[in-house]
Amino acid sequence: MPADVYKLTVTLPLEQARTMIRETLAEGHRRGLQPLTVVVLDAGGHIVSLDREDGSGIRRMEVARGKAGAALGIGIGSGVVGERNQGRDAFLASVASASNGEFVPVPGGVLVLDDAQRIVGAVGVSGDASPEDQACAVAGIEAAGYGAGLDAAGG
Repeated sequence: MPADVYKLTVTLPLEQARTMIRETLAEGHRRGLQPLTVVVLDAGGHIVSLDREDGSGIRRMEVARGKAGAALGIGIGSGVVGERNQGRDAFLASVASASNGEFVPVPGGVLVLDDAQRIVGAVGVSGDASPEDQACAVAGIEAAGYGAGLDAAGG
């Protein structure tokens, strides 16, 4: 009997995304950080999973998604996007506008890489200082058995 609808290919399973979130939050607790919001996007930019800790600010979800979106949109970590484009304010503003605000070029958006170094998604974190957000994202991605992509030079 044929299927009623065809299923999409899954590049980043829900359980792996949940592991990333759990371990990202755990790293935030180990570091004594402010409450975090974590979003995991698939390679197409769709939310796989999202969690917001009690006390996390009401716009943290949009910021976390924007950080992950910046990483996916350019193919490097969101902090590297910002660093490489310092002084190019019109470019950054244009991309943010074109993406309906889902482009935040500060640390905290990290690519999720498979064993072949292909992008399968991104994690965005917001809630504390951006470098701390990024460190927590890296910890969560690696705990789930994936590579954390910040820049093409291996960082």
